[in-house]
Amino acid sequence: MTLDLKHLQSFIRIVEFGSLTRAAATLDVSQSLLSRQVRQLEIELGTHLLERNGRGVVPTEAGRELVEHGRGILRQVEVARLSLGSVRGVQGGKLAIGVPPSVGSLLTVELVTRFRERYPAAQISVVEALSASLLEWLQLGRLDCALLYNPAVNANMRFRHVHSEMLHLIGSSREGMPDKVPLATLAQYPLIIPSPLHSVRQLIEADAARYGVALDIRLEIDSVRSLLDLVERGLGYGVLSRNALFARRGDHGLQAVPIVMPSIMTRLVVATPTQRPMSSITERALELVDELIAEGRLNPDA
Repeated sequence: MTLDLKHLQSFIRIVEFGSLTRAAATLDVSQSLLSRQVRQLEIELGTHLLERNGRGVVPTEAGRELVEHGRGILRQVEVARLSLGSVRGVQGGKLAIGVPPSVGSLLTVELVTRFRERYPAAQISVVEALSASLLEWLQLGRLDCALLYNPAVNANMRFRHVHSEMLHLIGSSREGMPDKVPLATLAQYPLIIPSPLHSVRQLIEADAARYGVALDIRLEIDSVRSLLDLVERGLGYGVLSRNALFARRGDHGLQAVPIVMPSIMTRLVVATPTQRPMSSITERALELVDELIAEGRLNPDA
């Protein structure tokens, strides 16, 4: 019996997503091709591997066992490939990393510049989006790693804390902002914040509820740029890290003041999937991220 590694990889991805459609989109192949690959595996192994249900597909007992063994096989193949590359002195490969917009405005240019200088044989792509979207793309396999704000516990992800920031109330300078805003007075400000799926919204609401503060949420905007545009026009106030302002090019009419008594702290973590081996080039890129954070790139005016 010969087992095709691509077929095995496709099968594992189908089981991870519970859907032929989502796996096909991630792997950039047709759903019919994935179905044929699964059928070929079933013929070679002489057993049924998938069952359909109302929400997609689930593995049979034999399918679950194949996933368990298959991950080990693919991990060993990847380790061997990377080891051979190291022997040849080649630091290549492709890397896709996700970053929130406020982080990207401070890290992306220098990260890409240093990456290309040190690893000219490798390719890097950087995707900027809010943390909830980045986490979904990471789970779908579209990203190799990501920087995320305040992710919930997830058995499929490794999280490593790299930075903490205080949240600020951001308003138009024309509104006459105070020097600081006690959390208890946050209810006085009409807010423009992301939708409930996003980590900063969940963090704000959790702390407000803990201290009995009823927030006045006027608008839900998931784009940081559009959110700040609306704040600048005086339609409300945002609650973000102060680094969000550094993405604004040129002069702007925005002011950020700290939320205090107590402060609301947001945590930035590096996230990588537990179910896929981390490539050598991903490790090198994350070392560069650590290097930039250690240099204070996320505290540009400190």
